[in-house]
Amino acid sequence: MAVDVALRHWLRLTLVPGVGGEGRRQLLKTFGLPEAVFAAGHGSLRAAVGATLAERLLGHDCESGIDAAMAWADQPGNHLVTLADAAYPQALLTAADPPVLLYAKGQLELLNRPAISVVGSRNATHQGEATAEHFAATLSAAGLTVVSGLALGIDAAAHRGALTGRGSTIAVIGTGPDRIYPSRNEELARQIADKGVVVSEFPLGTPAVAANFPRRNRLIAGLGRGCLVVEAAERSGSLITARLAGEAGLEVFAIPGSIHSPLSKGCHKLIKQGAKLVERAEDILEELRWEAAVARAPATIAPLPDDPEATRLLDALGYDPCNLDSLATRTGLTADRLLAMLLPLELDGHVAQLPGGRYQRIPQGAS
Repeated sequence: MAVDVALRHWLRLTLVPGVGGEGRRQLLKTFGLPEAVFAAGHGSLRAAVGATLAERLLGHDCESGIDAAMAWADQPGNHLVTLADAAYPQALLTAADPPVLLYAKGQLELLNRPAISVVGSRNATHQGEATAEHFAATLSAAGLTVVSGLALGIDAAAHRGALTGRGSTIAVIGTGPDRIYPSRNEELARQIADKGVVVSEFPLGTPAVAANFPRRNRLIAGLGRGCLVVEAAERSGSLITARLAGEAGLEVFAIPGSIHSPLSKGCHKLIKQGAKLVERAEDILEELRWEAAVARAPATIAPLPDDPEATRLLDALGYDPCNLDSLATRTGLTADRLLAMLLPLELDGHVAQLPGGRYQRIPQGAS
């Protein structure tokens, strides 16, 4: 079929090593469609991209990779989307370095729905994950598709929240579409492929290479109308996504946190640089002038404990991370007594235990 032949040329263009995004776009600008690239003579190719790449374009054998990609695309729910396809995400056409071809698994129409990026730390706090999940659920309930990177921590929480709403979610991964990293998110990736869409620009078999993850950040930023950072250290990769969004003229949002938390430093830095400080998901919807009916995501609210002593303990704990010694000073209780009280509060969802023997109160029903 002519369509299959044309698609094989697109795949060949992406599978020849060393060409790169800029080189591919230059070839398409010079020759038109990929079949014209490979039909051009050596002299024309050399004039466009130099002798080395011209030799590689005409001589490199990509057939096994092309066959594998075509077989992958034949599986239910799998798609190969080129720059020439109507299904290609229009938002990426004006983004920096749009991929020539995308591998997509799931609901293809989500790639052209109004979206917002939600990113943050892989080593998130329990409170940060709960916040990301609730924000994403509210944004998705309002009809926005949530874009994130399928990493542990904030990304995974954002995907989980978004899957509960009609907006659903897009996971942009930094591996080939046949590999999921980290492996702990394989089940989440299957849920996204069923109700959302998993997207990659990397060929089948591409492993988790560190350099690929900053590259995928430009797609996370480019697919959204704005970017929300939930928790981020001062040198977090999430700040790259936020910077790319800002450079593209998109809105950048950040949730403030404790001045004592390293995971608040990145968000506070963004706010100092002009990002919008947000406390509720509705703040984002208002800023984006999103006029779709906002269906607030249901909040899971644990009832306050009946024990007055436990209530006083929660008041003393506050919402900043606190260690046992500080809590003992505030309450006058022994460490043993505090541990005995904190455990049921943790099981009931009022308190989260953090690394380093610290504890933090969890806001109930915050949006």
